[in-house]
Amino acid sequence: MFTLKRLDHLVLRVIDVEAMKRFYIEVLGCTVEREQADIGLYQLRAGEALIDLVPVDGKLGRAGGAAPGIEGRNLDHFCLGVEPAGDGPFDAGALRDWLAARGVDPGPVETRYGAGGEGPSIYLNDPEGNVVELKGPAGDASRSPPPNPRR
Repeated sequence: MFTLKRLDHLVLRVIDVEAMKRFYIEVLGCTVEREQADIGLYQLRAGEALIDLVPVDGKLGRAGGAAPGIEGRNLDHFCLGVEPAGDGPFDAGALRDWLAARGVDPGPVETRYGAGGEGPSIYLNDPEGNVVELKGPAGDASRSPPPNPRR
């Protein structure tokens, strides 16, 4: 048998790969892991996991059907765990300000449950409308609001 340990990677089918790369690299801090432009595969390192970007007009992307759109998506959202840089406490307000300064309109900070437990969470959209959740450390009540029972 086997034991599941963690999310390894996810694949997003994209329309504008350059805009998506800029967002995931410049806003969220991913790094380029590997690019195979000939088949249309751009792999970005996101902590221990990868986010793969596959342009819908590339070799791999054409095999996946229609482009993603508001009328039909196969992903509700995905969550990236985040921690404060350095030794300071998690500061959700500073994170929201940092995102806004980069043209991102983040949602409210709410406490949600995830793999690590209850913790502060912010939803935002990438350039193609995929919902990304940024989840702070579990149990960090220093600057997190009361629990949100919806998620």
